[in-house]
Amino acid sequence: MILLERWGLIEYRQAWDRQRQYVQEIQAGKRPSTLVLCEHPSVITIGRAGSRVNVLCSDDELSRRGIALVETDRGGDVTLHNPGQLVGYPIFDLGAFRQDLHWFVRQIEQCIIEAIRQWGIQGGQVPGLTGVWIEQQRKICAIGIRCSRWVTSHGFALNVANDLRQFECIVPCGIADREVTSMERELGTAVALEDVASAVEQAFCAAFR
Repeated sequence: MILLERWGLIEYRQAWDRQRQYVQEIQAGKRPSTLVLCEHPSVITIGRAGSRVNVLCSDDELSRRGIALVETDRGGDVTLHNPGQLVGYPIFDLGAFRQDLHWFVRQIEQCIIEAIRQWGIQGGQVPGLTGVWIEQQRKICAIGIRCSRWVTSHGFALNVANDLRQFECIVPCGIADREVTSMERELGTAVALEDVASAVEQAFCAAFR
């Protein structure tokens, strides 16, 4: 059983602080595993495996575009969040499910695949790469997590209706030879973020009972 929360549009650092608080509460047995869904104002984040090399814009250019830059403690390389992207933070006690990070990431991928299938989008996995992909070439969802004493934080970023032009400022996840896409781009029509959030919640509740 997991708790569901929606934080709306929230600054990245504020959400990060709240995640750390939830991790401590879960570790202390004061909170159940919690799935948080939200959006962030435009921000590039650099994970533990990343470096500034994969940020292609100067500080001045990022400022002009209104994009913040944050070095964070999640796994993975460089990614970007912006409005219209559904960000999910599964802050889960894996001791209540399965103490296996590889399994957990694959479960997140499968939940996203199940959710976007409701719109007729066929997502899939690519061997050796993390995230959800369309035709193994276009990345629609990035994943980067952290785990402390088997409690996870950070999570996934599903491109729903966000401005993909801002990805020009990075090499997404350090992968230069594949594109980034969104649900709107794949469908050629508008998609409501709230509807996608509900589908993602349903998929997670089914997978993590």
